[in-house]
Amino acid sequence: MLRTLTLTLSMALAAASTALPALAQDGPLKIEITDGVTEPMAIAIPAFHGDAEVAGRIRDVVAADLTGTGLFREIPRDAQVARPGSFGEAIAYEDWRAVNAQALVAAEVTQAGDAISVKFRLFDVYAGQAQGDGMQFDARAGDWRRAAHKIADQIYARLTGEQPYFDSRVAFVQETGPKDARIKRIGVMDYDGQNILWMTDSSSLVLAPQFSRDGRRLVYTSFDSGFPQIRVMEVATVASRALTQDANSMAFSPRFSPDGRWIAYSREQGGNTDIWLMDAASGAQRALVQSPAIDTAPSFSPDGQRIVFESDRSGNPQLYVVGVNGGEPTRISFGDGRYGSPAWSPKGDLIAFTKQVGNQFHIATMRTDGSGEKTLTGSFLDESPTWAPNGRVVMFTRVAPGGNGQPKLHSVDITGRNMRPLSLDFAASDPSWGPLMP
Repeated sequence: MLRTLTLTLSMALAAASTALPALAQDGPLKIEITDGVTEPMAIAIPAFHGDAEVAGRIRDVVAADLTGTGLFREIPRDAQVARPGSFGEAIAYEDWRAVNAQALVAAEVTQAGDAISVKFRLFDVYAGQAQGDGMQFDARAGDWRRAAHKIADQIYARLTGEQPYFDSRVAFVQETGPKDARIKRIGVMDYDGQNILWMTDSSSLVLAPQFSRDGRRLVYTSFDSGFPQIRVMEVATVASRALTQDANSMAFSPRFSPDGRWIAYSREQGGNTDIWLMDAASGAQRALVQSPAIDTAPSFSPDGQRIVFESDRSGNPQLYVVGVNGGEPTRISFGDGRYGSPAWSPKGDLIAFTKQVGNQFHIATMRTDGSGEKTLTGSFLDESPTWAPNGRVVMFTRVAPGGNGQPKLHSVDITGRNMRPLSLDFAASDPSWGPLMP
């Protein structure tokens, strides 16, 4: 069971704003994110004040979050000669300019019993002034990682102008055993692979979990009845129920609509697969796309009005878009190769997908009209893309070749740079990135 997190955002910190020089600048410090080469912003994150152990852990997570984006470069600790003696002490900007720091983070952590309080401030070193108000996060001591992610989210948002994504969770499938007899269970973890909670046991095969937009439910494919059926789970209680129970058909690849009311899924019957819609509350179902072809892998647009899916009606798998009220689907992929597993960006501007060309699999993106196709990755097998809440990073499954090849989770940003594996000590697949936590 997931714990209820009591993390609160307190008032701006007036005390920390003392003795700040009022130097003029053209605008707030901001990192420019383009499709070209981005020079990482040099940021200093000296040791946080307060309890050394917990302050050190929180500082390290904040630094890992920011530098893990590839947008920030941390000033080495041995170059940090101007660490203030207290949280409220005036900033010696000249000393930080001397080591070419552009931004500076100052923080203090206090602990009282099972509660921690984290205060932080962000400074524009070259302008010689604070970047936004100071903030304070109060949490239970066990939730120190969330407090760290919240601080990193604030820094990221202020310096990039984009929505953050560090305080978010990812559902995935853990895989154990040989390829021809895999044992699978669903887990939920922080975006960086920490704080894993197991949502199912290993007694039956499970596939492709998907978060609802509010993060409160998971929908997934289960074989616990002996045939593939769709189940929905309340994340807080881990209670689940079957939504499809027809032994004469197979139901799989479920995706929630943005408002959580509908579930689009693939339904196979008599050797043919179509796209269906189901009322998540009543279970009422209707066909959305029916053809002699294999139509599968639906994904809603953020406004809930369209669905992108995979179909081989043209002779090989391509991507199509259809309205939620039906009609003739529009083909949007026309390049070489086979297209599949589309996922609509939460910003609505892009669709991520898997593309196979020859013996290589790629994660790629295109605009929703099919233009601007961009390849992000390439390997023996890359599949199952899912978007970060801010629509800037894609997580996916990479499978190593060979009989003992294992699936691992990786992430890459939409420029195709900064690809990173998640630090998990087991095989994992089928990621689904949930929303930013409240």
